[in-house]
Parts: sequence; structure tokens; C-alpha cells
Amino acid sequence: QDKDYYNAEVAPHVDNQNVFYLGSVGPAQRQQLLGQAYALLHPIHFDEPFGLSVVESMACGTPVIAFRRGSMPEVINDGHTGFLVNNIDEACKKLNLIRELDRKECYRWVKERFSQERMVDDYIALYKQILSR
Repeated sequence: QDKDYYNAEVAPHVDNQNVFYLGSVGPAQRQQLLGQAYALLHPIHFDEPFGLSVVESMACGTPVIAFRRGSMPEVINDGHTGFLVNNIDEACKKLNLIRELDRKECYRWVKERFSQERMVDDYIALYKQILSR
């Protein structure tokens, strides 16, 4: 999406041994890759309004380490489905704690809070509230 950024910041680190660039992948491959990942690192520098990639990662059972900003405190259950951090040093330290998290809890958290069923239930409750006025 941002070729200049990729060329300056990502490409120099791609060695095809420890760091790979896969490009855009489809849903099935994305689910497999996220499900097999140790963690999703999400060090955003802006106040993201939702964070779909974070929810997708947790839905695959993969914990997330993200900066404590934007919607991340609402999306990530800190200490249970990942970690909220304030800087890169904290993120590096939290990497050592990822193994202590229950990957099934990541899936449960997403299903409970962000599933289609939850969304439909919330809409129905809202409609009922509006109609009862």
C-alpha cells in the first residue's frame, strides 16, 4: 500500500530466512498464518478507530501486543488476549510473556465481543429500545 515506506523501512530487513515478505494473502492463508504466529505486533502511531487485523488475529487464537492508544484498550483484554504497551521497549519485554497467555481465550474474547451474533443481538436490543420510546 505504501511502497516508499516498504522500500525504506521493511525491504532492508527481508532476508527470506528470518524475515519474509508474503504480500497480500487471501482469507484462508491469512487465517493459517495468523493462527500459527507467535503474536501479532501492532505498534501503530495513530489512534486507530477499530483494528480489524487485531480482532482477526485474536479470532485465530493469536495474542496481540499493541500500543495503548485508539481503540486498542477496548479491543484487547490486557494480560489475557495480549498486552497493551506504551513503547517499543515494553513491547519487547512483553514478548517473553506471550507463552503465558491462553490462546483459546483470544478466540473466546473475540467470539463474545465481536461476532456477528453479538452484533445482531446488540442491534436488536437497540431497535427494541428505540421502538419502546
